[in-house]
Amino acid sequence: MEFSMIIVLSSTLLFSCTPLAYAQKVASPPAPTPTPSPAPAPAPLPPYVNLTYLLSVAGPFHNFLNYLESTKVIDTFQNQANNTDEGITIFVPKDDAFKNLKKPSLSNLTQDQLKQLILFHALPHYYSLSDFKNLSQVSPVSTFAGAGGYALNFTDTSGTVHLDSGWSKTKVSSSVHSTDPVAIYQVDKVLLPEAIFGTDIPPTPAPSPAPETSPTADSPTSDSAEAGSTLGKSSPNSSYRINGVGIWSQLVLAIAGVLVLFL
Repeated sequence: MEFSMIIVLSSTLLFSCTPLAYAQKVASPPAPTPTPSPAPAPAPLPPYVNLTYLLSVAGPFHNFLNYLESTKVIDTFQNQANNTDEGITIFVPKDDAFKNLKKPSLSNLTQDQLKQLILFHALPHYYSLSDFKNLSQVSPVSTFAGAGGYALNFTDTSGTVHLDSGWSKTKVSSSVHSTDPVAIYQVDKVLLPEAIFGTDIPPTPAPSPAPETSPTADSPTSDSAEAGSTLGKSSPNSSYRINGVGIWSQLVLAIAGVLVLFL
């Protein structure tokens, strides 16, 4: 009896599991999980440019570099060069430009004015030399110091870039560094903004006339030359008069001799 019950339970359990196993076999396999596409590689960062090192080995730009460091403007320029997408363009005067600057003098400027003066020497964007041809058509251009009295005018003359601040008229004499995002160009004068020094700009002195060459002591003057020419012209008449007197004297002597013979 017990054995019969075991057989019945086993058969029931077998028939109940068979449809489930068949259903698992017939069910379609799950869809494969899509493989995620790799993310694009980030663009390489521009090389870091150490402005302090670059200006110390080029130049000589020691005076400008000293002003950059004393006014802390070097930090502003360095951040613009390496932490922005715009880049920077810097116009660096040579040491001789500061030595030749007599009037107006930078010694009378306040610390804030001196900082604005140094900021005036840079543009908050990278410009290659070829870009200045188009930049000259939109002048004046705002500088790091601001717009208005802190703007610069540019002109491109046959590839030579000229700068005009009102007080300063100069040109780019050479390219120190020009690789995006940093451009550094050498200029021959310190750029003086009208916002600091005013608009009462003294006129540019006219070039001094060439010295006149005075005649030397040994060279004959025009008067002496005319006198010489007059003497040269009157000398034939004098010779004629002398010859005439000689002929008359000889004739008188001949007549006197004839009279003596007859007497």
